[in-house]
Amino acid sequence: MNRWQSRRTPLTRRGPVSRFLLRSKRGQTRAQLRTGAHMLSVAEALNLVQAGVEPLEIQALPLAETLGHTLAADVISGQDSPPFDKAVMDGFALQAADCAGEGTTLQVIEAVTAGQVPQLAVTQGRATQIMTGAPIPEGADAIVPVELTTLEDGKVTINTVTAAGANILRCGEAMRAGEKVLAAGATVYPQQIGLLAELGCHLVTVRRPPRVAILATGDELVPVDREPGPGQIRNSNELMLAAQITRAGAIPVPLGIARDDRDHLALGIELGLQADMLLLSGGVSTGKLDLVPSELRKTGVEQVFHKVRVKPGKPLWFGTKDSLETITPVFGLPGNPLSSMVCFEIFVRAAIRQLTGQAGSGPSLQLPLAADSKPNRHRPTYQPAMTVTSGATTAVEPIAWVGSADLYSTVKATGMVVLPQGDQVIPQGTVVEFLPW
Repeated sequence: MNRWQSRRTPLTRRGPVSRFLLRSKRGQTRAQLRTGAHMLSVAEALNLVQAGVEPLEIQALPLAETLGHTLAADVISGQDSPPFDKAVMDGFALQAADCAGEGTTLQVIEAVTAGQVPQLAVTQGRATQIMTGAPIPEGADAIVPVELTTLEDGKVTINTVTAAGANILRCGEAMRAGEKVLAAGATVYPQQIGLLAELGCHLVTVRRPPRVAILATGDELVPVDREPGPGQIRNSNELMLAAQITRAGAIPVPLGIARDDRDHLALGIELGLQADMLLLSGGVSTGKLDLVPSELRKTGVEQVFHKVRVKPGKPLWFGTKDSLETITPVFGLPGNPLSSMVCFEIFVRAAIRQLTGQAGSGPSLQLPLAADSKPNRHRPTYQPAMTVTSGATTAVEPIAWVGSADLYSTVKATGMVVLPQGDQVIPQGTVVEFLPW
């Protein structure tokens, strides 16, 4: 047993009914695509990915351990916030009618700090000294900040005109009891933790982050700390994919390099299938040593699709390994690093969102092109790009590249611009889709 295998939960992710429905949905989608007998579009491939992936099991975690997790249930407020009318400034609680003009002097009847409860009601000609967060005394309808007053011998002089409601936050003004304040599928960030703490949610129902195994393939690969020999390259994809997995809210499980040998590759696949998802890098095209699809079939991984009409990333492979307890999604990513990166952002990220039960399909913007752009005549292009701002206008500028092995072109990129296929140059100013990283 390896260092991460023992942490895999024994809980099942689905019951018999949900497994049947999932397989039926996947089968229906495949049947629809067979009638077309064509290379899949990005949208069709994404539909099949989402049909082949379902959320991981639910678990209750201490609030302090939920950062980055996905909520598995709606959160309903059990209280008003604030729970009482409260001061939002240090100052004096009074009746606004007493402050029709500057220079009004009032008798100070008590001082109230946060955590205390006022004992006396404010009446005409009287005021209560109050601190931020303290409850508003009965009869008061405004607070004058302390810096606009002068306190002397138990009396306060008000040096401003004050309106009713000034510097008071009313009970329930921020949040009402019974209100849905967080939805299932939301990611837990520090602000969500703060809100959950305010509501007393010391245990939170979330979906655990998936463990995603990475298996790089190819005799040409060497570890990044080694000097490549003739015809060799460093295994950059493993570390890049691990970073993308972490950024997507999952846990990377690097498995090293599988050589172009069926036995060695089979061992790596068997180990990788113990994770919640398996990514293989390389070996999915049509070359003599592209062994990944056939070895996956031998281990019981059923191919869902192979090849997508997209540039870069056409050789993308996707399948699932069905067992009694789980359905494990498997991606065969192209070996060229830019193809691998782009396919991760389009397809693997969507699968991770599905595993974690996240809402929506991720961020997408509609922005004008900052310059004329030449599309690919056969496939839509997901080209690294950056946003540029001029005055009040934000546009997207594709970054020049020299092919799917060109990682250097991505260094300045902040996302991908989607250029539809075609023969004609796409003019500057045309609104296109931009997918932020």
